[in-house]
Formats: sequence, C-alpha cells, structure tokens
Amino acid sequence: MKAPVFWFNSPEKPGLWPRVLHPLSILWRVLSDRRQRKGKHEQVSVPVICVGNINVGGTGKTPTVIKLQSVFNELGVTAHVISKGYGGSEEGPLRVDEAVHTASDVGDEPLLLAAFGPCWIAKDRAAGAKAAIDAGAEVLILDDGMQNPDLAKDFTIMVVDAGVGFGNERLLPAGPLRQSIADGLLMADMVLSIGPQDAQRAFAKAQDGLAGLPHLKGALEPLETGMLWHDLRAFAFAGIGRPKKFFDTLRATGANVVETRSFGDHETLSTTLLRRMEMEAASAGAQMVTTEKDAVRLPKDWRHKVITLPVRLQLDDEDRLKEAVSNLLNT
Repeated sequence: MKAPVFWFNSPEKPGLWPRVLHPLSILWRVLSDRRQRKGKHEQVSVPVICVGNINVGGTGKTPTVIKLQSVFNELGVTAHVISKGYGGSEEGPLRVDEAVHTASDVGDEPLLLAAFGPCWIAKDRAAGAKAAIDAGAEVLILDDGMQNPDLAKDFTIMVVDAGVGFGNERLLPAGPLRQSIADGLLMADMVLSIGPQDAQRAFAKAQDGLAGLPHLKGALEPLETGMLWHDLRAFAFAGIGRPKKFFDTLRATGANVVETRSFGDHETLSTTLLRRMEMEAASAGAQMVTTEKDAVRLPKDWRHKVITLPVRLQLDDEDRLKEAVSNLLNT
C-alpha cells in the first residue's frame, strides 16, 4: 500500500477525502479502543521496552531497535527483540536464525534484526516474551508494539519521522494515524524524532512541548563500509515506508541516482521484477542499489548483483537514551 497524498495535507486544510472518510475513522477508533480494553497487558519478569509509532509506514523503528540492541550490548545486558514477523508465514514463538529462515518465513525486519542480536517472531507477543525469557533474555525490546495489548510495557519510545510529523493528524483511513496524537503521547515515555535539522525544527515548532515528554532527536546516516559512492551511477529501488528517504540518503553520499523505483512496504521482489530492473539498470549504465531491509528479501542468487546502502541511527544525545534504559534496569 502506498500512502494517499491527502494524508499529508495540512491539518488546517485536510481537503475533501478526510472529511468523507471521517465516519470510518470513528469506527477505527472504537475498534482500537475495544482491542486495548480486552487485551491481556501481561506483566513479565523482565523489563519491556517498546519501540513504536502512531503513524502508518516507516518512521525509523527498525534503526531504533538496532540502536537499542547496540546500547544493551555496551551495557552487557542480554536483550531479545520480540516482533510480530509481519509478512512471514510462521506464527511463532520462533527464534529467527539468519542461516535457516527467509523473509517469507519470518518477515524482512526480524531477519535484519537477527543480525544484531536475538530476535523472536510471535503473533502472540506475550508467548514470545516468555520464550525469550526462558532462553535467557534480561530485557525485551518490543518492536512496533505501541498498539499491541498483549504485553505490559515498562518504557515506550514513540518514533516520529520529523519530515512528515503526524501528517493531517487524522485517524485511519482519513489520515495516517493508528491512534490520536494525544493518546499516543499519553502512552509514550519518550519521543524520538528522526530526520535532518530543518525537518527537526519544523516538527518541534508544530508539536510544541510534546506533552512535556523527553524528546530525543536523531538522523539516519550511511554506515561507513569502505564503499566509494561518489559518482556511482545508481539504479535505486526500495520497498519501505518512505522510499524517498532512501533515495535522498543515497544522493547525499555523492552517488548519481539516475533511476528510482518505489514499491509498497514489504512488497515481494519477484525474479521477474528483478530481471526487468536489471535490464533497465544495464540500459542506463547503472548499478542496482537498495536498502538493508529490501536486501534480505532478495533471492540468494541476486544478492551479489545488488549493492546495499546500510544506515544507522545517530542520536544528538545518546547518553539520554542510555540513562533512561539504565534507570529502567535498576528499578
């Protein structure tokens, strides 16, 4: 699914479609509230840190989880990630094994996250938490869990794409929000906005105060791998929440992005599609380039043909995050 343009209209001038769809947004809220009330909200024996958002689509949750995995590694704490495994056929609880599982088994994000530490997929997050604890988890990172009622959360980080903020601030399907801004801020313990400085300033101005919550800022920056990107003719493709962010990041490396292709988040990359893009790239005299998340969905015999641009989350004040999680562990 690609986001409708009207989702990102000004909240003051949302346009016709958000008004037409407003009754369905009311129904969405009623059903969501009922799901929260009926949820188990099960308490487990180790701290649960939730990384989530209130927007549909990519805001930077996966890089945030990777950052947390790195922080806990530095602290000498065994952290396990619990993911729903969106796009995978397995229901779990199942510990993801990069050498055995594929994206069609467990989903692309869990397969990527498993490269950085133990990761489980579980449709029932509480069952996944228990399996992880039995396997030695000292803390759990709940990926994309703000709206999930299975587990009680001890600390919730709400991730926001500073470039789009909360869009037209309407609930689905009239807008991009899974829950209202007020409800999201009430549930959160920290807000993390991700984007360049100009977008950060605009977001901070539009959302003045953020209900007094701690506000961290960060940006996704290319990981230094020794790859010489400058002047590389790139045929870039991405099936993530906001492909344009990837294309902009690739251009910022100095690469000459001659063609781009955008796909829906988690969209299957068939051999037929890849062959067509390979021919188009060859015709343009360009190298195929994609994201880490898309790369794990590539068939194995295609991975040597496509270059991956990895990015990592850089925080303006990483010590604040370390302090917050350290305090949680010591309570």
